Amino acid sequence: MRIVLSILMGIHGIIHLFGFLKAFGISDFEAISQPVSKAYGIIWLVGFILFTSSAILFLSQYDYWWVIGILSIFVSQLLIISYWNDAKFGTILNLVILISTIITYSTFSFNKNIDAETAQMFIDSKTSQKSIVSEQMIVDLPGVVQKWLLKSGMLGKEPIQSVFLEQDIQMLMKPEQKEWSSAKAKQYFTIEPPAFNWSVSLKMNPGLNVVGRDKFERGKGEMTIKLFSLIPVVNAKNNEKINQATLQRYLAEIVWFPSAALSSYITWEAIDDHSAKATMTYKRTKGSGIFYFDENWNFKKFVTMRYADVEENSKPKLWTVTATKNEIRNGINIPVELKANWKLENDDWTWLKLKIKNIEYNLEIMPVNI
Repeated sequence: MRIVLSILMGIHGIIHLFGFLKAFGISDFEAISQPVSKAYGIIWLVGFILFTSSAILFLSQYDYWWVIGILSIFVSQLLIISYWNDAKFGTILNLVILISTIITYSTFSFNKNIDAETAQMFIDSKTSQKSIVSEQMIVDLPGVVQKWLLKSGMLGKEPIQSVFLEQDIQMLMKPEQKEWSSAKAKQYFTIEPPAFNWSVSLKMNPGLNVVGRDKFERGKGEMTIKLFSLIPVVNAKNNEKINQATLQRYLAEIVWFPSAALSSYITWEAIDDHSAKATMTYKRTKGSGIFYFDENWNFKKFVTMRYADVEENSKPKLWTVTATKNEIRNGINIPVELKANWKLENDDWTWLKLKIKNIEYNLEIMPVNI
């Protein structure tokens, strides 16, 4: 799609070049029957330069190509109006390029907003004094949680204060959907205070792109889904259900940064030799879930009753996150492949499969535009 649009802008630019050639008698461009003055010829040349530049910048994925793109369309449409009888069909090309430019700007604006949010997360984050996770620090936890932390490799290491990770994702947006949609996602966490920002770009089909962002910050959650980065499909916030649901998601995902199990806002209750209940309370938002571990003390699954939506009459459903593969990353044993499932009335809906492609801990600065 990017190549096709770049070629389209390049061709449109070349057409403008012929207006310049006609004005200076270099070529008799018969598509324009009217005479072209040298002054207008210069404007036709400017249109060629702008469209060509836009095509090159767009093809090279330069963030600000849309600025030149808008200027190109403005100059081109002025020329088309001036030579309407001969050039009116160029309006169609300008409209196609304009729509593409608006979508690109929306994506740019969406990503910049996420960068600003995550930058503020890192500013608000409190870095504790240098220390290491010791046996003394975990002694009051249930035995199964102690064994998990030992297995994770956290003992003897600095507590994790911040996390950045990249994910490859497959999603089924509806229970009846048959074909998995592929997506790329990135996520930032801070531990003090607890917060995350997760963004995803999902291609439903070759012509349909969806972006989304989930956020948990200051005890409140938000969920945004936009079509073409422009048209809001979901915008849920300022709701107790979404607050609790995002807190429970944060709680489930501490398996990627196990030292968060020691946080003061999480309390643990032993259930049996291979499971424990965790309850997280932060800024008047509270949620819980049960962590299960296998015979080798690797994380196995997380189970909770969680809201799938924020409709007035909605009730929490059984939500399960299951690890399908564990690996050591940056010295920490974590689940790197997982799947998520909703228990529906008459069926199970496995809607998410996730692979961790990259994970970084204790960042000095927030990574941007990775």
